[in-house]
Amino acid sequence: MENSSSYRFDAPADRVWNLLMDPAVIASCIPGCDSFEPDGEDRYRVRLTVGLAAITGTYDGTVVISDKVPQTSYRLTAEGQGRPGFVKGTSAIALRPDGAATIVEVGVTVQTGGAIARLGQRLIGSVSRMMLDRFFACLQGKL
Repeated sequence: MENSSSYRFDAPADRVWNLLMDPAVIASCIPGCDSFEPDGEDRYRVRLTVGLAAITGTYDGTVVISDKVPQTSYRLTAEGQGRPGFVKGTSAIALRPDGAATIVEVGVTVQTGGAIARLGQRLIGSVSRMMLDRFFACLQGKL
């Protein structure tokens, strides 16, 4: 499943970049985030509780930040396992100046397995989009 979105921040790229690189801010904005702990440079152990239709579960996994070009772009790779199945995803994030504002462009690819995969790509895509929108709305509120 693939998804893409863009989000406008009324702030320069350096301020937006600093938000996106702050583990405490990230943890506070991820919907369902129970923990987000450092596990090496640009690597985090994460625990999320997510509900999709009738399937709610806790996922333990990792998030890795790579290919960083400060104030311009980076890649996130996430993997998680839980009772409802597994989730693997990658996200390419790019920051683009737009006058005094910054546009954050996000491209996401997600793979699922287990009970969660049986819900169907349409529902998973909708929930993925909703989580992205909530995450970035929270970040916008932190400026």
